[in-house]
Amino acid sequence: MTVALGFQDWMKDVQSTMEDALASFLPPSSHIPSRLHEAMRYAALDGGKRVRPLLVFAAGELFDADPAVLARAGAAVEMIHAYSLVHDDMPCMDDDALRRGKPTVHVKYDEATALLVGDALQSQAFIVLSEGDAADAARRLDMLRLLARASGSVGMCGGQAIDLDSVGMSLSLGELENMHRLKTGALLRASVLLGALAGKRLTPDETESLDAYSAAIGLAFQVVDDVLDATADSATLGKTAGKDAADNKPTYVSILGLEESRALAEKLRNDAHRALAPFGDKARRLRELADLIVQRKA
Repeated sequence: MTVALGFQDWMKDVQSTMEDALASFLPPSSHIPSRLHEAMRYAALDGGKRVRPLLVFAAGELFDADPAVLARAGAAVEMIHAYSLVHDDMPCMDDDALRRGKPTVHVKYDEATALLVGDALQSQAFIVLSEGDAADAARRLDMLRLLARASGSVGMCGGQAIDLDSVGMSLSLGELENMHRLKTGALLRASVLLGALAGKRLTPDETESLDAYSAAIGLAFQVVDDVLDATADSATLGKTAGKDAADNKPTYVSILGLEESRALAEKLRNDAHRALAPFGDKARRLRELADLIVQRKA
């Protein structure tokens, strides 16, 4: 009988799998244009917690999904995430020089290369997700549509646009939540549903439960990010600390204060656990990831 891995060992196993998958699915730096490919690999490899691929694999366990399909889905969503960070760090956006403890792509290379890295990573994500021995064609199309929608103007990019427009403004709590449901939550939701769809076509009840879970962890992730930005140092975060306050951006901490923000994160963690009740013990990894998202220190 195979002994189930503890959470930390499971997480390291998935992270190792994803590092190998990303290294395999990204164009090698020896291929022309070599500098662009080198910069793409610099942006996507050797760094990050891989929260989104972890969610893909955890949701895939619910429906016994093929690990090879999960690896493709995890790599695709991580490429979208990496592209978003490259563009987010550029001077025309958040203008940051540090990401994952190393110079951002536009600092390491140049702004034009960083722009192209983001563009190319986005395209590569859909190449990866469209290829391989995925499930049936209809489900593969659903997965492609899901990731595209989560990445675009009604998802991550839309949230980023609202964020840029909100600098120096006073937002209501509802407006802040809507912004982060798009900017952060849309890709986290896509990660969960991609993992589930790798196993089967979902029933409405299954989709509703996973949506409720995703909504809770999506907001919790951003609440904790805002708390850490206000309390942790740059070495711990791997990016510039205190930047939200310095840039006069609305955050949960600026609206609610530290203690209420921490209490909200804990409430959202409990909401996530409740949403998974219909799946029983098979949702163990998703529950553990909700705990990780709220209790993380970086």
